Amino acid sequence: MMFSEFQSYVSRRLFMEQAARTFLGVSLLPGAALSAAVKKDAEPSPPAHDGKKGGTAKHVIFLCMNGAMTHLDTFDLKPGRETQGETKGIATNVPGMQFGETLPELAKVANELAVIRTLHTETGDHDGGRYLLRTSYKNIATIRHPGMGAWALKILGRQNKTLPDNVLISGDARHPGAGFLEPAYTPIPIGDPNAGLQNTVTPKYLTEASFEKRLELINKFDSGFRKKYPQKQVDAYTEFYRQANQLVHSEELKAFDLNQEKPDVRDKYGRDQFGQGCLLARRLVEHDVRYIEIGLGGWDMHTDIYQNDKLPAHAANLDRAASVLIQDLKSKGLLEKTLVVLGTEFGRSPQINANGGRDHHPGVFSGFFAGGGIRGGCFYGRSDQDGLRPEEDGVTMSDFNATIAHALGLPLKEEFHSKSGRPFKVAHDGDPLLKLFA
Repeated sequence: MMFSEFQSYVSRRLFMEQAARTFLGVSLLPGAALSAAVKKDAEPSPPAHDGKKGGTAKHVIFLCMNGAMTHLDTFDLKPGRETQGETKGIATNVPGMQFGETLPELAKVANELAVIRTLHTETGDHDGGRYLLRTSYKNIATIRHPGMGAWALKILGRQNKTLPDNVLISGDARHPGAGFLEPAYTPIPIGDPNAGLQNTVTPKYLTEASFEKRLELINKFDSGFRKKYPQKQVDAYTEFYRQANQLVHSEELKAFDLNQEKPDVRDKYGRDQFGQGCLLARRLVEHDVRYIEIGLGGWDMHTDIYQNDKLPAHAANLDRAASVLIQDLKSKGLLEKTLVVLGTEFGRSPQINANGGRDHHPGVFSGFFAGGGIRGGCFYGRSDQDGLRPEEDGVTMSDFNATIAHALGLPLKEEFHSKSGRPFKVAHDGDPLLKLFA
C-alpha cells in the first residue's frame, strides 16, 4: 500500500468509526466495535488436540487477580513456619486439603478445584507479569501477542453469532487484546458490570426508519471506497455496521442486564464489581459467550496486609463470588462445559516486610482450575517448606495457558504467523497438565 493510500485508509477508518457513533446515532465501546466485526472470509481452522483428549470446555471464565495474590494466605499454607504470617488454615470438604481461613466458602467447593501451587515466573513487575499470564510470551516492544480469548475466537470461530464472544469485565487498560491477530478478536470491555453494555440504544430522537435511512446512506458512501480498496480491513468495518445493527436490535442484549436477576441472587454474589462481574459471566455463559475475563485488583499489598481493608476484604470478595459462581454453574448443568480459571501475575514474598506487608515474589505462587473436564479436589505440585520456590511439578505460565487451551481443544503445536511472518503458538512452548483431566 502506498503512503497516500494508507493515509486515505486511516482517514476513512476514523470517519467510519465516527459515523458509527454520530451519523448512525449509536455507538459501542472501542473494543465492541472491533469485536463485532467478523470477516466473511474468516473460516476457523479445525481444532487439533495433539493426539491427546482435551477437556469438555466450551466456555472459559478467567478470574484475574490483579496486583499479585498472596499464595501463603490463600491456597499454599505453611503451618508452623515463620513465613505463614497471621493466616490460619481451615479444613475444606476434601480430607487433608486446607485453605486459608479467609476462604471459607471456596473451602466448601474444594472438591471442584484443582489448585496449582507451583506456578513460577522470572517476571517480577506487574505489567510484564500480567502480559505473560495472558499471552504466555514476554512483553517486548516489537510485537503484541494475543490473549487466550482472541486465540479461541481465531481458531474455533464465533460461538454466539450475535453477542460479542470475547468479553473483558473490570479489566485493566494494558490488556493485550487481539495482539497481532485481526481486530475482530479484541475483547469487548465492560468497565462496570452494573451498567451493562453501554451505548447500544438508539437515541429517542432517532426513529427506526431514520436509522435505516442513515445506514442505507452509509452503504452508498462506502461502495466506491470498497471498490477502490478491496481489503480485509475495509470489509471488516463494513461487516461491523451489519453486526452492530444486528446487536442493537437483538433480544440477546438482555444478557448484559443484571436487573433481569432477582435481588437475592445479586446479593448472593455480592454487590461489589467483582461479584456482579461473576454474575454477568454466568449470564453470558448461559447465552453461549465463549470467553469472559473478570478482574479483581488491589492485591499489591506491600503494607499492613492483615488489616481489614487489605487481605481480609479482598479475600472475602473473591471467596463469596467465586464460590457462588462455581455452585451456580454446577446447579445449572454448566460447570462441566465451563472452565473456571483463577490466575495472578506472581505471588507475594514469604517474608513479612518491615511495613507488615508482603513484597513481589515470582518464585512460586498459586492459581486454580474448576470445571471444563478438570478433576477437582486436588493440589497440583508442591512448593518448599517456606513457600519460596517449587519443590515438585513446577508450572510455567505457558503450561498454565496450555492447560486452558487443551481444555478448549485448541492446537498447541500449530504455528500461526504474525504480519511480519514470525511464527507463534497458542501457549508458546507450554505443556498442558494432563494429569488434571478426568
